[in-house]
Amino acid sequence: MQLPIQSQSTLYAEPWEAQASVDDLVEITRTADHSGFAYLASCDHVAIPHRLAEAMSTTWYDPVATLSFLAAATENVRLLSHVAIVGLRHPLLSAKQYATLDHLSGGRLILGVGAGHVPEEFEALGVDFTRRGPVLDEAVDALKAALGPEEYPEHHGKRFEFSGLGQLPRPAQTHVPIWVGGSSPAAVRRAATRADGWLPQGDPRDKLPAQIARLRRLREEAGIADPIVVGAITEALYIGEPGWSVGRRTLTGKPQALAESLREYGAMGVDQIQVRFRSRSRTELTDQMRAFATDVAPHLND
Repeated sequence: MQLPIQSQSTLYAEPWEAQASVDDLVEITRTADHSGFAYLASCDHVAIPHRLAEAMSTTWYDPVATLSFLAAATENVRLLSHVAIVGLRHPLLSAKQYATLDHLSGGRLILGVGAGHVPEEFEALGVDFTRRGPVLDEAVDALKAALGPEEYPEHHGKRFEFSGLGQLPRPAQTHVPIWVGGSSPAAVRRAATRADGWLPQGDPRDKLPAQIARLRRLREEAGIADPIVVGAITEALYIGEPGWSVGRRTLTGKPQALAESLREYGAMGVDQIQVRFRSRSRTELTDQMRAFATDVAPHLND
């Protein structure tokens, strides 16, 4: 699941998150860790312009700082940047940050990357927004080298060039998985040809099978035999019958019924699902998380 509180776009944030504390964030994180969630995710935006602030808000925690802080409060759950706009930064800088995070967390990093969509961020940091796709492609290639096992990694590309520069600590993992987020044709191509995983952004269920088929076709055409982890972001969930309005698109009901609905993702080729629970407080959220882990998750692979 993506963590609440750390990003507060009006598209998904609950009203209670605006007044939530660091203790709330830690408690939610520990609940996920103790309940067997696969990963927790944190978003990435450097700064939000006035024209977008009403919808997006300006609350966006830094993913490296957030996930590093929460690594100390957890033991098992993996830590995903969903997504890091790595094209905003030199790959050696990103590698230093994320290698340290992986080292400190005992090898729990998943590096999720995306192209970004806010021109003003790129302009402020001196990066060409119109070229963000090719920049991201090369940044991923450079990061594969910079997050590999070599103390002195090398990359020789059109935009980034480095060799003879050592970086310790190395990641704890021998291979840091890189997932591409996004559903555009470019994002699907990028995931198919460069990544270990793909996490679509906002694809409804009826659109996913065709996207997954294209992903696998592009990967086969590229001659890549390694498996790829296919994800999906589900509809909002509420376990049980809510006594308040959770929105008509929220899946509600008994655990078995929710599990039956969510199993449809697996049938279409999805390997992991990212879930979000409707809630009115931290306590209601953690209750929903525990109920999902206890009563829904065990039936997802039936």
